[in-house]
Amino acid sequence: MVNELIFFLMIIVVLCTTLFTFRMGKQWLYAFIAVCIVLANIFVTKQFTLFGISATGGNITYGAIFLTTDLLCEHYGKEEGRKAVFIGFFAAIFYLLTSQFILLIKPSEFDTVNEGMKTIFSFAPRIILASMVAYLISQLHDIWIYHFIRTKTKSRMLWLRNNASTWTSQLIDSLIFSLIAFIGIFPFKIVLQIIISTYLLKIIIAALDTPFLYLSYRFLPNELRKSG
Repeated sequence: MVNELIFFLMIIVVLCTTLFTFRMGKQWLYAFIAVCIVLANIFVTKQFTLFGISATGGNITYGAIFLTTDLLCEHYGKEEGRKAVFIGFFAAIFYLLTSQFILLIKPSEFDTVNEGMKTIFSFAPRIILASMVAYLISQLHDIWIYHFIRTKTKSRMLWLRNNASTWTSQLIDSLIFSLIAFIGIFPFKIVLQIIISTYLLKIIIAALDTPFLYLSYRFLPNELRKSG
């Protein structure tokens, strides 16, 4: 149960940090998304077991991106959420490009980290494609469905638009990534198991972030307090 305890502690730390970032203002949220997408791409290289199923380290920081875009959509509007998605996409592309350049530089005889960097930064092109396509489609869908539900419910039922938008978007993310990355490499049964296991973990994170969206109304940044 050690992994599970650390997993939940990390979720709380990341979600609290997301709320703190929101309190500091919109520009901080943009920067936070860029940080989270880069960390998710690094953490995903670590494999471990949670509740008897395989997991990767990128799920928590990647899940924080959905809370961040929901915060932007809730308090700043749809266009600000879309802007954040493209900032995250740019950060991911920049990270992927620069990480490949650093691997091409020949290390000195005193270097002690190059082999470790190869392990972390050596991405298969297919995995990169799957990650980028899944991120862009799922995030844009998250923003669209969030505002669709908000309009239909006349801004009531915050819990519904938060969970429904994130759960459906995370399902899209898991489906697109796994199908592009693994179809033809693993048997379909294994690909289906990967989709289900990763999606279940994402649902847990999404459910835990709902109270933080409600709390955001008590931690409004100064720019929103003044405008209000």
